[in-house]
Amino acid sequence: MSTLIGNARKIDAGGEVPGFWMLVEGDSIVRTGTGAAPLADETVDAGGRRLVPGFIDLHCHGGGGHAYDDGPEEVIAALETHRAHGTTRSVISLVANPFAQLRSSLELVAGLVETDPLVLGSHLEGPYLAMNRRGAHHPDHLRVPDGFQLEELIAAGRGTLRQLTLAPELPGALDAVDTLVGAGVTVAVGHTEADYDLTRSAFDRGARLLTHAFNAMPGIHHRAPGPVIAAFEDDRVIVELILDGQHVHPDVAALAFRAAPGRVALVTDAMAAAGSIDGNYRLGSLNVTVRNGLALLSGTSTIAGSTLTQDVALRCAIEKADVSPVEAVAALTATPARALRLGDRLGMLAAGFAADAVLLDDEWNVEAVWGAGKRLR
Repeated sequence: MSTLIGNARKIDAGGEVPGFWMLVEGDSIVRTGTGAAPLADETVDAGGRRLVPGFIDLHCHGGGGHAYDDGPEEVIAALETHRAHGTTRSVISLVANPFAQLRSSLELVAGLVETDPLVLGSHLEGPYLAMNRRGAHHPDHLRVPDGFQLEELIAAGRGTLRQLTLAPELPGALDAVDTLVGAGVTVAVGHTEADYDLTRSAFDRGARLLTHAFNAMPGIHHRAPGPVIAAFEDDRVIVELILDGQHVHPDVAALAFRAAPGRVALVTDAMAAAGSIDGNYRLGSLNVTVRNGLALLSGTSTIAGSTLTQDVALRCAIEKADVSPVEAVAALTATPARALRLGDRLGMLAAGFAADAVLLDDEWNVEAVWGAGKRLR
């Protein structure tokens, strides 16, 4: 079965091209071009609208009223919500929980990866976080890195543990970076009190991500530049950014795009309320209250994830942070793919890449979604 999507305005990290078409066979893009298009079993006329690669979310905890920590049915339901908003490939993020529960969750995600190619694997945001920067992670479940326990977690993931966030100031954390990198896991610095020099040491040991920049870490000070500046200065490092207008001011987001060109990855850090309604929810073992779309630990002013979807992040980047469409799309597609070392097959509308695509109207609203060659919306 072949599908031709034609008469589109293509936007990806390679630029913007009108009159674009792409031919899909199975789960891959086999040809692209402009002008006269080949025949196919099915033809979709994009009507001159924008066609972008499917969005990739490195950091998400749930959506549609469902949390990724709560079992396979909940994970699947949450994924459906985000796929309707253009996220075609997802990393399943897990908050700090009892160690046995983390192992079980990693095993669950490994099983999903085997059956669903759109699930890229798991992200352990805990348990190796700084107590005073823990955010919406239960303090009872935080711990310091231990080599034996790390090996247990890696084994439970069966090769699908994609990312782990840690605070490099914890005892044994830099050695843990070595272990994780050796196992093919992308290490992120986050939920940390680390200063500029220690963060640079973590990057030199192999950490390649900064978890939700500006949040749960020291800010930028003129005498203490901190982890954000360390990440901006290091061309090896990709910077996660939650661009919902609440976690980071759009003008600060614009600064990040200028300081780290081609290295900003827009993530949602979404919890169960994303794509759902205000109310009371759970994030791991903690209660969360959502009012006017802002998620807070109940009874506190601590932000507990977001209610963001990636199509909203795209609009915020373009309309509020004044990021160019090409840069904004890349931050949702090619850049996160590169963070996971998948940039040779995900994140571009080009021959040989996965057939993941999103059709957007003139206001950047999602009209259609394809993942691995199948129509999702």
